[in-house]
Amino acid sequence: MDNRIGIIGSGGWGTALASILAENGHSLLLWTKDISTASEINTQHTNSVFLPGIILSDQIVATTQASLINACSTVIITVPTQFIRQVLTEYGFDLSGKYIVNGSKGIERQSLLTVSSILNDIKQCDAMHYAVLSGPSHAEETARKVPTTVMVASANPELAQHVQSLFNNQYFRVYTSGDTIGAEIGGSLKNVIAIAAGIIDGLGTGDNTKAALITRGLEEIARLGMAMGANPRTFAGLSGLGDLYVTCSSRHSRNRFVGEQIAKGKHLSEILEEMTMIAEGVTTAESAWELSRKYHVDMPIVEQMYFILFHQKDPAQAITDLMIRARKAETHQ
Repeated sequence: MDNRIGIIGSGGWGTALASILAENGHSLLLWTKDISTASEINTQHTNSVFLPGIILSDQIVATTQASLINACSTVIITVPTQFIRQVLTEYGFDLSGKYIVNGSKGIERQSLLTVSSILNDIKQCDAMHYAVLSGPSHAEETARKVPTTVMVASANPELAQHVQSLFNNQYFRVYTSGDTIGAEIGGSLKNVIAIAAGIIDGLGTGDNTKAALITRGLEEIARLGMAMGANPRTFAGLSGLGDLYVTCSSRHSRNRFVGEQIAKGKHLSEILEEMTMIAEGVTTAESAWELSRKYHVDMPIVEQMYFILFHQKDPAQAITDLMIRARKAETHQ
């Protein structure tokens, strides 16, 4: 089996991870379905659509051939979650028996599966061959070597340490964890809360409101995560609070941008049509709402986001409805 690392997905995050691996001296292949993107990366060493202004290492080799990725011993997936099942099956990927690192964040619509469960469902990966890389890490900053700290979670401690050794360097620090589901839920649901943060920014509501949103949003994420078997401490870490904070506050956040545009009166379909990159929080809002019902978890912010995004509820009214809910103790029982 080829010792090269394969990356499926040539978006900003996949390309940024390729840059780290190349700098760390690893041989890698970056898969894209787009011939012109592959040509640009191989000849000009740029990815102008997703990482404008960044010069890539000439050690990054792009390919459109799934068979070359199939030969790699370690494969990283950065395709948006809603398309992972389709891409792996349609383009002929066979990742069974390989170590798979998930760099995507989201919950599949309708099936309500996290990425680990999607891969298990299509019989391409089991828990001991799976790891998830998560944390506060915008591709735009990571590609510019801004100091960044993330975590890798796996049920297999040796795999977590292997991924840690692949990526760790002077500007990209990786911690390990055994809580796969906690990392997946934290990384997915923070995007829903980030859309709400964008709404608050768009309405000009204020810092008090945003602080309340982040705090209570984290509580909702932790509630669902624990109901699904996660360690509650995970949500105080990089894939919980860390990722939530950066996504709710950064100008790079696609999900925060969606919320901002909604607050300005734009229709969701119009916003998404104008975007180059995908805001995972939109589909995850629907999935999270369904999961809250499935697991009988109280998630009022997620519920209001579902009604704003899919039933055109007025955002200002949603905030009022959250504020006048029945009085409760802060600590979750």
